[in-house]
Amino acid sequence: MDLIVSPAVLIPRPETEHVVETVLELSAAEVSHRSHVNPLRIVDVGTGSGCIALALAKELPEAEIHATDISPAALEIARANAARLQLEERIHFHETDLLDRLDGVFDVVVSNPPYVGESEKDTVQLEVRKFEPRTAVFAGPSGTEVIERLIPAAWEKLRLGGWLVMEISGTIVEKVRALMNGWQDVEIISDLQSIPRVVRARTTLP
Repeated sequence: MDLIVSPAVLIPRPETEHVVETVLELSAAEVSHRSHVNPLRIVDVGTGSGCIALALAKELPEAEIHATDISPAALEIARANAARLQLEERIHFHETDLLDRLDGVFDVVVSNPPYVGESEKDTVQLEVRKFEPRTAVFAGPSGTEVIERLIPAAWEKLRLGGWLVMEISGTIVEKVRALMNGWQDVEIISDLQSIPRVVRARTTLP
């Protein structure tokens, strides 16, 4: 998909495709095991350009897709991309912090949150530091500050047995694994460079 970007959003990267692939795999399994007709409810937290929500809306035409971002400028870009791809009727956009004020429960919470620590800023590409929104890249001193808030927020919004899928980096993988204590079926998925890139886990099964 061709996407508009601006300095208000991250430029979509190939690594994030692993996040989408993981959600599609889980969604296919969920649909095959469901006995009721309610559509899957999926929310993309911190949608930015909308790349994850748009890919899921395109690939899962029966799903109910929501997307949140705290940045009005980012949501403007996401809505513009949805309109260009004729998917604006498929995605419900919300200007909010993480999952605040969203109604109902979800089957999948997916996110590419900020996960770079301030101590790592010298390792980040110059182009990223110069042209992409700092708040979408850097989470705080350790890199897990946003994830530490997102994990319990997702637990509250997921149905029993619902899935959380997040993009991460190799530098925080053990911290994230520790934060997932109490979740079930925790799995770390590596990217094509064998770097831990995606964590998926589910809430308590019914």
